[in-house]
Amino acid sequence: MPKVSVIMGVYNTNKEYISLAIESILNQTYTDFEYIICNDGCTDDTFEYIKSKYKDSRIVYIENDTNRGLAYTLNHCLNKAQGEYIARMDSDDESLLNRIEEQVDFLDNNKEYGVAATNANLFDENGIWGKLEYNENINKKDFLKNNPVIHPSVMIRREIYDLVNGYRDILRTVRVEDYDLFFRIFAKGAKIYTIQKKLLNYRIDKSMAKKKKYKYRINECWVRLQGYKILKLYPKGLLYVIKPLIVGLIPEKVLRVIKK
Repeated sequence: MPKVSVIMGVYNTNKEYISLAIESILNQTYTDFEYIICNDGCTDDTFEYIKSKYKDSRIVYIENDTNRGLAYTLNHCLNKAQGEYIARMDSDDESLLNRIEEQVDFLDNNKEYGVAATNANLFDENGIWGKLEYNENINKKDFLKNNPVIHPSVMIRREIYDLVNGYRDILRTVRVEDYDLFFRIFAKGAKIYTIQKKLLNYRIDKSMAKKKKYKYRINECWVRLQGYKILKLYPKGLLYVIKPLIVGLIPEKVLRVIKK
């Protein structure tokens, strides 16, 4: 069995983006992995395109019966995964070629950690324009302001996913599945480490202040409320529960200026 399972969902993705993502995994310096790619009910030819283009024996193609969303899709991948370590990948990002090797090396040599994340470059069609950097050792206060873990950068021990029963596939966690996952993982005592290297190029359009729909901001408030409770971050956490709603009221033009 492969040591690592890379899991990725696909839904109507730009062909140039998804080709970059897939090739960045297939060309990794570390090779003992399977790459589980799940069709989340594509309504275009994305899935047929990648199945015809990529015949690598390490790829396992699976499909949902219809569009089910990210949590269901990743749980479907987890049900098929055989690896000791589970690495995440998004269909529009790019992993640096030594990413998996670095993460396997860290987890092999640091048994006390359950999650190995990385820092990331921010990029779009014009190239790298910024960066995301987080603390090496994540502590509970890091969860107050934002999710302190870059979801598509993580490699997680299989038993840690099993400990929390994977992603919560409920309406309340849509678009904040990762924040919810890491709250629950941390609450179970699993240690999270961020490798202090940018091993992922994370696609975010610099020219746009991508605002979540308000219903997803309400979801984030709910996840924060639950997460702060299990991490015992009250009363200080109360100040941050409504942060997503306040940000959602800021006009996009003003938000772009703030982000700049």
